[in-house]
Amino acid sequence: MKKLIIKASFLLLSLTTLLGCKKDIDKKFNNPEKVLDPNLPGLFTAMLNNDRVAAKYWNVRTFLSQMPGVYAQTMYVSNGNTVYQQSDSYSQQYWDDFYSTGGNGSGPLTIYRVMEGKFNSLSAADQASQKIIMQAAKVVLLEQAAKMVDLWGDIPYSAAGSLPTNSTISNPKYDEQKALYTSFIADLDAAATFFKSATTTAAFAKSDILLKGDVSKWTRYANSLRLRLLMRISKTDEATAKAAVLQMLGNQSAYPLIDGGNVGTYNPGNSDVLLQPLTNSTSDLHDAFFEGSWYATDYMLNSVLLPANDPRIPVLYDKFGRTVNGKFVQNATYRAMPITFTTAQQEANFADYSVLDSATFVYNQKLPGILMTASEVNLLKAEAYERWGSTTDAKTAYETALRQSVAFYYYLNNLNQGAYVKLDAPATATVDTWVNTSSAAYTGASTDKLTKIYTQKWAHFGVLQSIEAWSEYRRTGFPLLTFPTNGKQVGFETPPTRLVYPAKEKTLNSANYQAVQAKDTRKTKIFWMP
Repeated sequence: MKKLIIKASFLLLSLTTLLGCKKDIDKKFNNPEKVLDPNLPGLFTAMLNNDRVAAKYWNVRTFLSQMPGVYAQTMYVSNGNTVYQQSDSYSQQYWDDFYSTGGNGSGPLTIYRVMEGKFNSLSAADQASQKIIMQAAKVVLLEQAAKMVDLWGDIPYSAAGSLPTNSTISNPKYDEQKALYTSFIADLDAAATFFKSATTTAAFAKSDILLKGDVSKWTRYANSLRLRLLMRISKTDEATAKAAVLQMLGNQSAYPLIDGGNVGTYNPGNSDVLLQPLTNSTSDLHDAFFEGSWYATDYMLNSVLLPANDPRIPVLYDKFGRTVNGKFVQNATYRAMPITFTTAQQEANFADYSVLDSATFVYNQKLPGILMTASEVNLLKAEAYERWGSTTDAKTAYETALRQSVAFYYYLNNLNQGAYVKLDAPATATVDTWVNTSSAAYTGASTDKLTKIYTQKWAHFGVLQSIEAWSEYRRTGFPLLTFPTNGKQVGFETPPTRLVYPAKEKTLNSANYQAVQAKDTRKTKIFWMP
């Protein structure tokens, strides 16, 4: 596969500009590397400045494109014999970045524990003024903690990070995953309730590099995360999920959501929860993609987008091509390499197939980290309505979600400030044809409609939200992906259903690991999997 990576990089050598990867917070905030300075606003900023959320090289290259993106086929799959084998070192780094501040992420759990200790030391008056920061930090922590559960299952949580709060060094127990989800859902409900009647403060607005202190958005974000987690458990605890979700959807004035106002041509920059790059950031993802995940994926392009004449194709992919007699000749059509290609076939033929779009993904220095979009929320609504309510309401939410996904990807494309062609949004008639009459149209039996909801959500998540795509694929079983098994390493013939715990965790927390060791196999299901 190294040969293929080198070839791909060589073909675009003339287009590649070496860019810095500077990551600094403005001096008005605390340095993220000095997060033990007990200042709540600064700590909150450091918590938000997370390279596991932002569109950064290391996360895309070493984690998303190595594991969840491969297991969900939202990223290109190099068909080698170890393609389904987890990278222990890279998964260890992702694990460590949740619990500590010394790595590529911000260490959200550790920072939150420091914030708890500082908050508890404040006077009652100061606690009242800074509670809003703690509530927002809790929402940020819960989003990341839920991902940890989705990836591993049981995780250390309630007893983790004890040193900043009680000056005690101890190895934390593992909390049971279903109990964690139950607590996350309850905490998000409480946070949304708090924000609905809260008033922002100057300190909160200044430190909040995510939502600028907008309490309405924090209310919507907490509700939307809760909706995501409730639907995640809905295949194994349908009664709980159904009751809570229908309560939310039945009173959306009391439970507002990140839904873009239910308008297809919405403004993602105003509505969605996106971690925008710092103003001094000059990095993009070209290295991450050129090193192995640059190519279009088979099922996504060949089976979902092309048959529907999907209007997102031009901002998701470039046709690519070959250099003939010193001149670049573009391929005639969009198409992806078959997933069944051997490594040798991939290396010989990759130039004849499509690649990720340069303006949208590869060279976009303004690409944000994506936490929640209106399209996802409306697809969650559509599933809930189709399963438990009105198929008419489901159709409305589904069609709104499709239109919003188009708006979202054209928004990303137009953020690019480089010398790459930015495309105008497609005509309304073009989008209407896709939504109403293509293979994506909301037709058929209820099972057919649910399949379309699941498939379109997977497509919307794409390369940038591969963790969510893998979680939804494991929960729903859709789309019906093919994973080549021939020649794969024994014991790793197919993708896992969870990540196994990293080696260092097993060694350093060995006593507590014993309690979860029996569950620690690559084919053990996460509790929300049917």
